[in-house]
Amino acid sequence: MFNLLLAATAPDFGKLILIGIVVIGLSLILKRFRQPSVVAYILAGVLLGDYGFNFITDSETIQQMGEVGLILLLFFIGMEVDVNDLVARWRVALFGTSLQVLASIGLVAIIGSLLSWEWARIITLGFVVALSSSAVVIKLLQDTGETKTEIGANVISILLMQDILIVPMLVITALLGGETPSTELIVKQLFGAVVIIGAMIWIVRKDTFRLKLLRRMESDHELQVYAAVVICFGLASLTNYFGLSPALGAFIAGILVHKTESTDWFHDSLHGFRVLFVSVFFISVGLLIDLDFLLEHLLPIGLLLVTVYISNHLINASVLRFCGCSWRGSLYGGALLAQIGELSFVLVATGFYAGIISDFVYQLTILVISLTLLLSPFWIAMTKRLIHFDRSIAPANQ
Repeated sequence: MFNLLLAATAPDFGKLILIGIVVIGLSLILKRFRQPSVVAYILAGVLLGDYGFNFITDSETIQQMGEVGLILLLFFIGMEVDVNDLVARWRVALFGTSLQVLASIGLVAIIGSLLSWEWARIITLGFVVALSSSAVVIKLLQDTGETKTEIGANVISILLMQDILIVPMLVITALLGGETPSTELIVKQLFGAVVIIGAMIWIVRKDTFRLKLLRRMESDHELQVYAAVVICFGLASLTNYFGLSPALGAFIAGILVHKTESTDWFHDSLHGFRVLFVSVFFISVGLLIDLDFLLEHLLPIGLLLVTVYISNHLINASVLRFCGCSWRGSLYGGALLAQIGELSFVLVATGFYAGIISDFVYQLTILVISLTLLLSPFWIAMTKRLIHFDRSIAPANQ
């Protein structure tokens, strides 16, 4: 009886080993072509998912683990960001992101007028197209060492503002579908936003924080791991409670750690977790790519991909140029922000369940989002070569 119970509850190590082998093999192949590991992770999801060889059947668990990876990624970025410099870029974040969202809605409105779409669908899909991927862009900026460059800092500020705007976007989408959010939820979200703004102001005004409890853990690796998890996921849970993005809370936790003395060990304590869970996030994206649907609607999907990349690229490049970046830096930043982000999955699902978009449009949009995430590194690398962008010779106003 005990052996039967153990067999029923034991994890499938064979599948875990297979996932590891596929990821390692694809990564080694793509490294020869100087492609980032992000592409290998997404392709692994395609090959192993329902629409590939069907080795991964519990996609819901994979997606939940991927959400953990996104939280850890934003936590590490917060530890590397100079919050004073980030606040100094508030004009780029606020006005740049607002212009970008309005321009995206305007472009979808032009297309929607030709296809006789209702305004609810136009606005929802405009929101979807406007959001870029924090996970992909920040990972690529980290790999190239560009997170602290002028264009890297501006792009990150826009990405973070988009993460904040997801809340009103979700509220508006629900309202367009006829669903009225509760007064309690609205109050919680407003209160959470005020708390975050207040916390950011408080952190900016402080030079450093001295936490004796953390200093006592410098020689205890096991307690370091638990302390890092508590700080990262504690603030992520807090923002999630207020109806805001948990990744945003993790980012604030990272900023707080950055301002704290003697906490360099946070990087070492969570680095392994971050690599594992971030890779799982991208594998979960690959699981969403339906190869049968792709082949059946190859032409419209191809046209949509080209339209999304060109329009998003030009819109974001124009916004960055308007905010004072160089033309070369703006074109590179436009490429970084050209894909559709992971938070758009949430918006599409909200629009679908609210009856704003049909099942076909939902499936089509999910696939387009996934493919833009997959192809984003290629688009960025191509743009970088075409404009001869070099961060060492391309300061703010070249």
